Amino acid sequence: MYKVMLSIRNRLAITIKCVAALKKHSVLPHQIYVYDNLTDDKVLEHFVYWGNLYKNGLISQVNFTTKESTFGAFSKASASNFFGLQHEQDPLKDKYDFLVFLDNDIILTPGWDEVILQAWRDVDRLGLKNVKVIGQLPGGIKGGTETKNSISGCKAILGKLGGSGFWTVRPDFFRDIGYLDLKQLVGFNKRHDQLYWNKMDNATKGCDYILGLRKKLAIHCGKYAGSVCNTLNKYKDLHDPEVKERFDEGERYIDSLSFEEFYKKIYNDPSITKDW
Repeated sequence: MYKVMLSIRNRLAITIKCVAALKKHSVLPHQIYVYDNLTDDKVLEHFVYWGNLYKNGLISQVNFTTKESTFGAFSKASASNFFGLQHEQDPLKDKYDFLVFLDNDIILTPGWDEVILQAWRDVDRLGLKNVKVIGQLPGGIKGGTETKNSISGCKAILGKLGGSGFWTVRPDFFRDIGYLDLKQLVGFNKRHDQLYWNKMDNATKGCDYILGLRKKLAIHCGKYAGSVCNTLNKYKDLHDPEVKERFDEGERYIDSLSFEEFYKKIYNDPSITKDW
């Protein structure tokens, strides 16, 4: 059993594909905790979509956050803290196999969770105590060295950094590494990852802390859906007509494809599969 913290902001079409992949391609029992952060596009449609999933027992929790409830800080960082604080109240918190940080523009591949479960078991068996995150290569991971042993039947690299659009961590991650100081994130639309890199670097006394598997477990679809964070950093306003039209165009295209058509397209697109 594992828990997923799913981070959302707008982009309903790719969210629907993300959740479909999570449901179709996962093998193990899991719980999904949704954080729909500061969404201001197709708001009613978001409520209807999540309401239907909630009614059918497909998600464990859905949260709609605002600028006020995320304290003006980067909403993903606030949501990460909220998820961690709630997880720590769970009487069975140490019984879970792992936790997942997942962005809504990540499409998971078939059987990804079985690979991750075995990877964490191998990491524990081999005594790799400095590993705080398991993801995939390249996944934004820098430096590092190849492990002497295969992990979950894959070649693997120990390194640093890595993008949290797809991170898996131990169930004690928030006790071990801690929470983010939201005062450092007020007014920002990024820096969740950077602050956690610093915290993990300190926790391991400068050792490599992320393990990347050389196996395609997740496909980052920002090329098709657009990046809210990067756009906000550049334009400051998602409602700029030029910006909105670009997002709307991506939404229309993604929405026009069935899940099977979309998955086949992204899986065979080397421009996104080789870079993340």
